[in-house]
Amino acid sequence: MKIIQTNIIDCVVIEPLVHGDNRGFFLESYQEKRYQEAGIKGPFVQDNHSRSSKGVLRGLHMQISKPQGKLVRVVSGEVFDVAVDLRKSSSTYMSWHSVHLSEQNKKQFWVPPGFAHGFLVLSDFADFEYKCTEYYDPKDEISIQWNDPKIGIQWPDEDYKISEKDASAKSISSLNL
Repeated sequence: MKIIQTNIIDCVVIEPLVHGDNRGFFLESYQEKRYQEAGIKGPFVQDNHSRSSKGVLRGLHMQISKPQGKLVRVVSGEVFDVAVDLRKSSSTYMSWHSVHLSEQNKKQFWVPPGFAHGFLVLSDFADFEYKCTEYYDPKDEISIQWNDPKIGIQWPDEDYKISEKDASAKSISSLNL
């Protein structure tokens, strides 16, 4: 596998080694020893799978007292995936990084604990899978405005479909993060 450093400390893109021929392909989507050597440490306690249609924008989400690290990938379709560093002690605090994840490129994105995360579906639908280092706790989750100008994410143009929860998300300034 190939580890690609991003502009944010600890946040990396993973290109797995894909073995393929005219019959299909095989790849390791996770192998503890290799991922730990790359700085991606578990333990992973929960796996999630979501399916969303074109234009669905989910996020920006994070848990405050029980931050989740997320190893994300797309198994069908394509998404524009974003991580925002909200670790106050980080030299890349408030920086964001995006990556296109798709069934074609088979890339993974490591979003460390302390980051807000979101994605936009670019294909007709997308199946999105992610491993988490902490259990989901809806009482600990916050939503940050996906289009907050203080963060300045440059989302692709799309007819966005946003949940009520995300539409009523707070600005980063009002959350005092």
